[in-house]
Amino acid sequence: MIFLFTDYGLEGPYLGQVRTVLYSLAPEEKVINLISDAPRNNPGASAYLLASLTQNIPDGSTLFCVVDPGVGSEKDKPVIMYINKCWYVGPNNGLFDIVARQDKQLECWEITSIPEKLSTTFHGRDLYAPVCAAIVNNAPIPGDKINWKQRHDMPEDLSEIIYIDHFGNCMTGMRGNTVSKNIIFKIGNKKISNA
Repeated sequence: MIFLFTDYGLEGPYLGQVRTVLYSLAPEEKVINLISDAPRNNPGASAYLLASLTQNIPDGSTLFCVVDPGVGSEKDKPVIMYINKCWYVGPNNGLFDIVARQDKQLECWEITSIPEKLSTTFHGRDLYAPVCAAIVNNAPIPGDKINWKQRHDMPEDLSEIIYIDHFGNCMTGMRGNTVSKNIIFKIGNKKISNA
């Protein structure tokens, strides 16, 4: 399966264009939209959400992960990462920093096979979707193996709200098993008990 993790939003043409490329190159694969409204232009906050939402992804899955405010720049190289028996494809901009900590045996490749037709602002459609299709089609990895290093020194737990769904539920960057039942959360002037 291919899982989509993006900040593209549900409105507009972007998810449809990515899904069209995936369907044309890997028509037998199921494509599941994991989230399309990850914290916009914020790979740091999205990194915590990615680690949380991918805990139960089936082994062998491929994850199209794009939250990329620097798209088109030379700063954030495109990568393929093999983490916890799943393939992650996207920009090396910090988005994979938290999930990568969960696997000491991870492997990483910098994507070096760049298509001739590559938009300067839509690498999701032109680069990452074809790479995801190549992975699920068992094609050779289109890149060079590298030693991966975290981009940012992010804490294990982030004591901030990083996502609010349309029901009003708030998600933080804290892991549930690290929060005491006696803790009181303070949001603005409101206090909320964890009990």
